[in-house]
Amino acid sequence: MKNLVRTGFILGAFLFGMASCNQQGAVEEAQEANEEMADDTAMEDETEEISEFMTKAASGGMMEVELGKLAQQQAQNQQVKDFGTMMVTDHSKANDELKTLAASKNIVLPDSMGEAHMDHVEELRDKKGAEFDEAYMDLMVSDHEEDVNMFEEASNNLQDAEVKAFAVKTLPVLQQHLDQAQMIDSTMEATE
Repeated sequence: MKNLVRTGFILGAFLFGMASCNQQGAVEEAQEANEEMADDTAMEDETEEISEFMTKAASGGMMEVELGKLAQQQAQNQQVKDFGTMMVTDHSKANDELKTLAASKNIVLPDSMGEAHMDHVEELRDKKGAEFDEAYMDLMVSDHEEDVNMFEEASNNLQDAEVKAFAVKTLPVLQQHLDQAQMIDSTMEATE
């Protein structure tokens, strides 16, 4: 009962904190809330491990959807627009699966992107046409390289079977995104 009251208090404080501060630290705040809920429990280390993976994946997924929508509106190249559509579709699906999984694990996910992801959105928001296309595809290559590495590590090292299964299931989709982004990016560079 004491742990339940403590967890409720921590969750309430976290939600109040989320409402009162800006989105810049959303990932870190979610991780802190998860760590506090797991403090002094048998699952403390495992919870921290899956919290770090899931909160970063959530922030990245939100960025992919937001940038995909921008690509649909601001890109000049049809391949880039189509890639943006794929990002919205695939990452929205993965984000929904991640939310369901997080709820089942009592993991708090950020309700907005972390600072680094928000910076990428801000950098691209004012670009249009060919300038947008180039910057977006360069970012999609580097971002998906990071995503593939993070999901490979999770697939190989996470102890939680369900979270590991999510990483294993999502990894081929991210690899496909990376391959497609590299192909579009190199095609655009060849036509410059």
